[in-house]
Formats: sequence, structure tokens, C-alpha cells
Amino acid sequence: MNRRDMLNGPALGAAGGALLAGGLISPAQAQGDVRAQLAGASLVEEIKRRGTLRVGLSTFVPWAMRNRGGELVGFEVDVATRLAADMNVRLELVPTAWDGIIPALLAGRFDAIIGGMSVTIPRNLTVNFTDPYHQTGIGIFANKRLADGWATLAQFNRPDVTIVARRGTPAANSVGVHMPRATLRQFDEEAPALQEVVNGRAHAMVGSIPLPAHSVKRYPDVLVRPFNEPYQRAISAFAVRKSDIDALNLFNNWIRLRQITDSFLADRAAYWFDGLDWEDQIQR
Repeated sequence: MNRRDMLNGPALGAAGGALLAGGLISPAQAQGDVRAQLAGASLVEEIKRRGTLRVGLSTFVPWAMRNRGGELVGFEVDVATRLAADMNVRLELVPTAWDGIIPALLAGRFDAIIGGMSVTIPRNLTVNFTDPYHQTGIGIFANKRLADGWATLAQFNRPDVTIVARRGTPAANSVGVHMPRATLRQFDEEAPALQEVVNGRAHAMVGSIPLPAHSVKRYPDVLVRPFNEPYQRAISAFAVRKSDIDALNLFNNWIRLRQITDSFLADRAAYWFDGLDWEDQIQR
């Protein structure tokens, strides 16, 4: 049922049919009551009443991570902070395990996911996605000794090759598509997966850009990128519940404004993704 149905169809009867039959209220008053109910159910109205935007995210470097003071920083934190400021509400960040973040959104633990989530059709069957606010992709980096001279995905697509990835991510899912014969090992966090490659217990790791480039910069004597381009492209968007149409409209327009009227999104992406000037701020 859409909003016109609610205002002009069965919902109107449910909201005011009995009173209309008794001549106690007019059709205009009944429609006003239904509109008030719709406004009361609107996520945007709820955020305004609450005075707080609650955002779910998970820790991915450099999307969201702890600085030396224990505070969350990163690209997604900057995005969520600016969004809340433009809405004139406080920001509440809700760190959540990645493999449970969509169920937590559906359960109402927060208003939206702003966490570098790539748009996929299976996810879109469960949640609504905004317009993209960042373009990314999936790349691979490898242990120099174990993958010496390898320059194609086909060379990693063997049963004796071990690939690691973070659980529940498009990167992990991409291994079955692009390297189905390889052995995939999944980890709940990026750091232990990365150490498997650094220590030579795995041939390579797959992850969202810029993880491959940043990892090779940190361990130039141990790691290598077989090729620089991502082997799978992706777009990132906010995720909201299926019923939150007003929020979807607001967030879409905010993204367009930040892309067209100023360079906020591009500037923050360049800072966090193109270099490592921020690295000395981060917990180790």
C-alpha cells in the first residue's frame, strides 16, 4: 500500500470510517488524522524529535577506526558527522559487527548504515540503498615470496592457493566468482587476515580499495600487488529500512548536494583513501 492508498483508500476507512458514518468528523479532518499518523511514523520526524541521528557502522580501515584517544575516526565518520550537522541533530555512532549489521538495522538499533556498504542485489532485497556516495572496488595483494611473478587472477585460482578475506564482505564473496578453485579462509576482522599474508600462511588477501595499496605501503618488503586495478568494481551507499522512504529522499538529496555544491565527499575520500597522512593517529 502506498501513501495515496492510505490517504484515499482502506486506511482512511480504518482511521475515520466509524466517525464519518456517525457524522462526527469531516473527510478533511479524517485525512488530516491519517497524515498525522504518517508523519508520526516517518523516520525523519523521529530523528527530529529525538534530536539524534543514529548511524550503524563497523570498523574498516580507513572507513572507521579508533584513534589513539579511543574515538572513532575515518571517512564514514566524517560523512556521518557532516550529515548530522547539516540536519542540525546530534550524531550517535553505533559500532556493530559487520555480519550482523543489516539485521541490527532492521531491528531498529540505528537509523541508517553509513559504513562503506557496497550495493548488491541480495542486500537490496532486504534494505533500501541511497544514491552512491563513493565508488570503490575489490583488489588483491599477495605475499611476495609465495606469489613471486604472479600477475593474473588465474594464477591464484588453484586449490593449493590460500586466499583470505573479511567475513561477510563482497570481497569474500568475489573469491567464489573469480577464483573458485582457491581455498578461501575468512576472518571476522581485517588485521588477523592481513597478518596471515604477511607471515606467509596465506598467499593473498582480497579487500576493498584502498586496502591493497595501503597494505603494500606498510609492508613493502613482504607484500606486492600483482596488478593495480580492482578486479571488481563497486559502489557504496547508505542503507535504510524498506519503509523509510522520507529518509531515503533526504539522504539522496544530501548526497547530491555534497557532490554538486561543494567538494566535501571528494575531499574526504582523497584524504582517507589516497594517502596515509592520518596513520599516526590510529591505535595499533
